[in-house]
Amino acid sequence: MSESLSPGPCGHCLNKAPPQQQSQSLYVYEDAVRLAILNWKLHGQDAAIHQLLTMAQARLRQIFQPNDLLLPIPAPLTRMRQSGIHHSADLCKKISHITQCQWDWRYLRRQGQQPRQSELSGKERRLNLRRAFCLSSRPLPENIQRIWILDDVMTTGSTLHHAAKTAVKYPYDIHIFSLARVL
Repeated sequence: MSESLSPGPCGHCLNKAPPQQQSQSLYVYEDAVRLAILNWKLHGQDAAIHQLLTMAQARLRQIFQPNDLLLPIPAPLTRMRQSGIHHSADLCKKISHITQCQWDWRYLRRQGQQPRQSELSGKERRLNLRRAFCLSSRPLPENIQRIWILDDVMTTGSTLHHAAKTAVKYPYDIHIFSLARVL
């Protein structure tokens, strides 16, 4: 007979609480999900992403409430100009359509130039984005209750962690979400 761990924070989180209230991911980043995300990111093919989100509509409506505000992880302008796609913003838009949440790309901003996270080791990823994010001075919508920061894939969690650490300046609970997560 195997024992299971009780739900709750891990030892690391008990010693040093993360900036976000909770973290959610829909899928594990492997096999067909990985292929769907890579085709979307590298070739602009989003049909499989649409299918993944359609299959998860009920779960998305459990996670997100209509008074939530979705903020995409900001992409560096040079990469957006090169690819023409802001994947996190596209994900926010698709989830907003399903859940009736608000989303806006203008509140969480990227500053400076940093190497791509995918080209770095875990330790380098944790250090790379320490000062990469800032907040816009524009006022937030009045009717929001929670803020969610969204990204397509969570590998080490460093990108979402640093974005959440920046967003805690807002007077709302901060949550993070990824379409898929590396185990």
